[in-house]
Amino acid sequence: MATSIVDKKIALEYYSMMTGDGAIEMDSTHVYSQEPNRLIRHVPNYSYDWEDPDNATNATKAAKLNFFENTKMTYDSDRAPLQGGKFINSKAFYGGIGANIQEMFSVNQMEKDQTVFFGSTKNSTVTHTVGLQTLNSFNGTWGTDAHMHKIFYKDIRSHELFSGQFEVQKEIKFHENPVAEPSRIRPCAGVDC
Repeated sequence: MATSIVDKKIALEYYSMMTGDGAIEMDSTHVYSQEPNRLIRHVPNYSYDWEDPDNATNATKAAKLNFFENTKMTYDSDRAPLQGGKFINSKAFYGGIGANIQEMFSVNQMEKDQTVFFGSTKNSTVTHTVGLQTLNSFNGTWGTDAHMHKIFYKDIRSHELFSGQFEVQKEIKFHENPVAEPSRIRPCAGVDC
C-alpha cells in the first residue's frame, strides 16, 4: 500500500507506504484540500475559539486544514514483518516552513492510532503547522525523525528509535507564527529624492 500527495502551491509533500505478510485490520482516512473551509476535522490536543482566539485549550476540536490523515490499525504476523513509513514535509523551497516529520517501522505486531495534520494557507486554523500525534503498541522497531530548518535562523532536530516491545504516545508539532515586520518610515514617503 502506498499513498503520495505533492502540492507545490501549498508546499505539501506527503508519502506513506507499507508492506507485509500477516493479519491486518485497518481503518484509514486521507483528506486533502487547497481550500481549508472544505476540510474540517478534529485535531488532537488543539482547540480554537472562533469568537476569542486567545481562549485555547488542550481539547480535541475541529480545525480547518489543508491535509488530514487518520489511521487505526492492528497487525500480527510470524511470517514477515510489516515494514514502512510516513513522511510529511512543508517544503521551504515552495514557501512552506521548512519542517518535516518522518515515521519508520519494521514490526511483527502493532496497534496504532495515528493522526497527521497540515495547515499552510491563511484561512487554515493551523496556518504554518505540520503535526503528527500517535499512540502505538508494537513488537519490533519503530522510530521518528523530525526536522525544521531555516538558514541562518533555526535548526531543530529530533530522532528517536525503539527496538523491542514498547508502548509509545508521542506528539510532534512544528508551528511557525509569522511575525509582522515593523514598518519603516521612508524619508521621502515613496517619492524619489
